[in-house]
This record gives sequence, structure tokens and C-alpha cells, in this order.
Amino acid sequence: MAIVLGNYSEDELNTILKEFKIAPKKYSFESLTAGYINDTFLVYSEEKPLFILQRVNQNVFQNIEGLMMNIYRAFKNLKAKDYSQIKLQPALSGKAYLSHKTGYWRVMTYIVNSTTHDTTTKPEIAFEAGRIIAKFHILLAPEKVTNYVDTIPKFHDLELRKMQFLAALARASEEKKKIAKSAILFSEEMLIKLAVMNDAELPLRVCHNDTKLNNILFSKETQKALCLIDLDTLMTGHFHYDFGDATRTIVNSAAEDEQNHDKITFEKHLFEAFVDGLASNGSFLNKKEIQALAYGAILMPFLHGIRALTDYLNNNIYYKIAYENQNLDRCMSLFDFTKKALANTDYMNSVLSDKLKF
Repeated sequence: MAIVLGNYSEDELNTILKEFKIAPKKYSFESLTAGYINDTFLVYSEEKPLFILQRVNQNVFQNIEGLMMNIYRAFKNLKAKDYSQIKLQPALSGKAYLSHKTGYWRVMTYIVNSTTHDTTTKPEIAFEAGRIIAKFHILLAPEKVTNYVDTIPKFHDLELRKMQFLAALARASEEKKKIAKSAILFSEEMLIKLAVMNDAELPLRVCHNDTKLNNILFSKETQKALCLIDLDTLMTGHFHYDFGDATRTIVNSAAEDEQNHDKITFEKHLFEAFVDGLASNGSFLNKKEIQALAYGAILMPFLHGIRALTDYLNNNIYYKIAYENQNLDRCMSLFDFTKKALANTDYMNSVLSDKLKF
């Protein structure tokens, strides 16, 4: 009897792997379910993990060629003594990915003895997250931003997310609007508060754009950060996007869909350790970028929250969900952290000015 992983059997996955330039043999697989978007499998040979096999969600990422070229270019630069390189295994066609009747697939090398953390209570993990994110930006700084396409246009554009939210709100059932009333009111309030930020004077960088803590690989042996993973959203952006995404998952030890908001915290010692990690690489941000960081720590959880709320109102068409109201739970959790970050604005600016010197 064939083993089935998600929507695929092991035989089907082995057939797909035969289309890549890797040793022809029968592999086994483990389904990795942490991501909301793509289908991801760890590939084993004789119980040894060798590769990551991924089916890219073409409903979310419509420019697969551009997305894969972004990753290909970045991977060539993302290597250093203190940054582990991941490589793409080319398809037999020579392309960096496979176009198959079941979708678009890619194979990447697996970093042995690596692990991820959804949350942390340890300052050393927060420090390492800051260090590796800074290293990522330093390694990609020489790259021309014009060589990178926007895999999701206007991904962090507040005005676009506002328009999508309002459109979903207009279509939503009265029942859903009643259930989500407090989230809707908070969204309307924050859209006014956050609209004042002008990022026109900030430099464009090649950003990861999804630097949540579990998109960082750590060594199981040393707990040192190794590299960033899940580069599908790699495109131009501003550093405060990556800073804010990291902050929301590093200084809060609760799950993203935590329903008990008493567990959602803003841990100052973790924030300071994270900023120390950024600073450990030396100066790589200009004054205006540093001044925008606290705003980013408020903006990013709110943006993720309003996207989850919009998806809830749209009957869950974007994010994978495990139960009916999970997107609303994500939204309410993210909005609660937004409130806590907002209350710590002065504190964040004080720490940032001290440790990053603006």
C-alpha cells in the first residue's frame, strides 16, 4: 500500500524527483506542515535527510520564473563563514525549478543538524536571530534591487491592504462581521494611525519580507543561527519590514493564533538581545532606517493581522487553516501584540538609539 503525504503518494513524489539532477534512487519523505502557503517535504535516503522538496503555490506566487530567479541570485550571495549556504538542485531541463502537471516544484539542499523555533524565551536565540538577519542584509547589500522582481506586488503596502480589507468587509456576511466586530473596529482605528509614515526617503533593499523566527535555521548542536529560509517573498523592501516581522515573533513567546491574550507579551529582554544581535555585525543601517524600526515593529503585526482578518472575511481563501475561525484567532492575536508594541514605542526608540546609535 502506497504511503500518502498530504495530497501526494511517495511514488508520485519520487516520480517528481526523477526530473531533477540528483542521484536516481527511491527516496522517502516527511511532510513538513509549518508553512501556510507551499507544500513542503523533507527528502530522505536510507533515513538520512538530504533535500527539501517543495511545491510552490502558484495561486499565491503567479510569477514563478521571477520568484525562482530571485532565489537563484540570492543563494549565490548568501554564503559566508558565519552564514550557511543553501543550493538549488536544477531540474533536468537546466532550470532552477520543474514545471509539472501537478504544479511547480523545486529541490534545495538540506542543512543537517538544523532546527527552527516558532517562539523563544532565550536571549541567546533572540541575539542570534538579530545577528543572522543583519548578516543576510549585509551579504545582499551589493545586489542591484532592479534585478529582483516583486513576487507579490505591494506585499507590505498599507493602502493596498486597506482596500482589500474594505472590499472583503463589503462582501462579508453579517454573521462574520458580528463575530469580528472588535477586530474590524481596531483595523479602522489603526489604518488612520499608521497612515502617517512616509518611507519615500528610506533606501530600497533586497529584503526577505517574512523574517518570522521559524524562517531562521539554527544549529541543533551550538544554537547558532545558520541562515534564513523560505525566500519566496524575497524582493525589494525597507529594512523595517524585516525588523518588524522578526520582532513580532521573537519578543512574544505566544503562538500566532493564541486565543489566551494574557500569554501574548512584549519581552523587553528579548527585544534588547535581538537588537544586540543586529548591532554585532557593525553599522549597516542609516539614521532614517533606524528611526523607522519602532514603526516597523507596530506596522508588521498589524499588516499580518489585517491580512488574516481579510482572509477570514473572504472565507479563508489564502492561508491554510486547521479550523474555521483560525484566521480570526490569528488576527486577534496579532492585533493584541500590535497594541503592546504601540505601548512600547518610546522604550523601543530608546533601546534602538542607544544600541544602534541614531
